[in-house]
Amino acid sequence: MAVRKELLEILACPKCKGDLELEQDGSGLVCHACNLKYPIKDDIPVMLIDEAVHLNEQST
Repeated sequence: MAVRKELLEILACPKCKGDLELEQDGSGLVCHACNLKYPIKDDIPVMLIDEAVHLNEQST
C-alpha cells in the first residue's frame, strides 16, 4: 500500500514547512526548497530532519 493522497496533501517539510513531492518510485518525499528527501519505510513517511538525505549526497 502506497502513501495515501490525503496524507500527502497535509504533510509539509519539517524544516521549512514547504510542500513535499512524492518520488515516482515511492521511495521518499522530496522538499525542493531544502534539497532534502525524507524516506518512506514500510509505507510510513519518516519525517525526521536527522533521517533526511541531502539530494546532492544521494547516489544514482
